[in-house]
Amino acid sequence: MLKPLMRSLGPVVARAPLAEAARAGAGALCGLGLVGLLLLSPGVDLATGLYLVAPFGATSVLLFAVPNSPLAQPWSAVVGNTVAALVAVAVCLCVADPVLRIALAVGLAITATMLCRAVHPPAGAVAMTAAMSPEAIDRLGFWFALTPIASGTLALVALASLYARLTGRHYPARQVPPQALPDRAAASEARLSLSEPELTAILERYRQSFNIGAADLARLIGAAERQVLDKQSGPLTAGGIMSSDLITVGPETGMADVADLFRRHRFTSLPVVGPGARFYGVIFQIHLIERAREDALRLERSLLAAFRRLLSPSTGAGATAADLMSVAGPRAVAGTPASVLLGLMAEQEVDAVPVLERGRIIGIVTRTDMMAALVHRAAVGGG
Repeated sequence: MLKPLMRSLGPVVARAPLAEAARAGAGALCGLGLVGLLLLSPGVDLATGLYLVAPFGATSVLLFAVPNSPLAQPWSAVVGNTVAALVAVAVCLCVADPVLRIALAVGLAITATMLCRAVHPPAGAVAMTAAMSPEAIDRLGFWFALTPIASGTLALVALASLYARLTGRHYPARQVPPQALPDRAAASEARLSLSEPELTAILERYRQSFNIGAADLARLIGAAERQVLDKQSGPLTAGGIMSSDLITVGPETGMADVADLFRRHRFTSLPVVGPGARFYGVIFQIHLIERAREDALRLERSLLAAFRRLLSPSTGAGATAADLMSVAGPRAVAGTPASVLLGLMAEQEVDAVPVLERGRIIGIVTRTDMMAALVHRAAVGGG
């Protein structure tokens, strides 16, 4: 009985790497230092309202330590702190009793920020700071919400964004619709057949919408999928799945020959290689179709030219494999896990991933190879 109780009182946050903890601490140091030096006077200046307040320290924790949290985003930080300040000033001007003033300011600030979709924990401290400083509020009035609160928070948000870029992080969090940017979150949503509103509804159902965003949830579910597949498939890797008896083309191979290979072998992709099996790129069927469509449009411009091209056996001979191939697609090595290959195919929307070794192609994994391997694994496991 005592042991579960003690465990429940222990830390629930994952252990932070030393480098990440140092990065967050250094960010808060730089952020508050620059705000204090450049934007705010070191003392309390009630004439201009330019001074540091304690809630900025709490805001710095969110902006620099957990920048992906919905509570740390610019809207939550700036609007949350500012709305809390406005509410607290109004309460200060109406309520004289200090205990009631403080409790009422914080309670109403929480309600107001939630209604504004701008929950930011330091906003409660902003309201309490205002309620505990009636002299400053009498002097500044609603100007207190603009400066120091809004101006100071804006400065911290701007510095946090700059610091995130300099240290390889993303702030503000990229909240974009899946159709606008085909990033990993969008690919995860597409693979799950769950839209952003549906993911948001899941978060709201479990009362987690203040702790994690829909894009982050999609990434976590995608990562969990890959982890489960790794456990189920065991040591299934690209080297064990790939087709190694390859038919390839050179960069100078004509479009007609490429089309003939696709037709005879019913391929969905063809690797383009140079001397010594040096990998250059991959031609997918869609590339051939798009090139044929472009040729057809050109043929339509001149009836005579179209007639000559249709009668000629060298249709499309001007295009070569080098013109058709894709060089920016995903690649793998023999030890790449099957779960990663599935993710690459889904995210990049390709039907095959070449397997390379020191720049030379040693095989290719197609969707057919992947399905055959997974079905075989399931059959063996079921037997």
